Amino acid sequence: MTESSRAHRHLATSMAAIGTLHMIAPKPFDAIVPERLPGSARTWTYLSGVAELACAAAVAHPRTRRAGALATAGLMLAVYPANIKMARDWRHRALPLRAAAYGRLPFQAPLIGWALHVARKAR
Repeated sequence: MTESSRAHRHLATSMAAIGTLHMIAPKPFDAIVPERLPGSARTWTYLSGVAELACAAAVAHPRTRRAGALATAGLMLAVYPANIKMARDWRHRALPLRAAAYGRLPFQAPLIGWALHVARKAR
């Protein structure tokens, strides 16, 4: 298996896993939805889960891989405010939880880079 095929398979699997998690255990995701968004947090949690599942399916299929990977990068950028909210909300929690919340912030950039890499390698 080539590095390129591993990259898209892992990206599709990761997006499918997190999308599924949004659907079966939405409560933690509800808590990090920015209050400024209209409607209920649960609706945004489910919408982001559906978007992640759609991205996973698109990345998995060769004909839609490039578009799916670009959509994945855009989605990861779009949900970044939730990571910022989590870091702000958790700033007074125990050090391991605070470290996890703050650790998510710089981790988003390599995830976006990964999706862009998959898009570049797609035929």
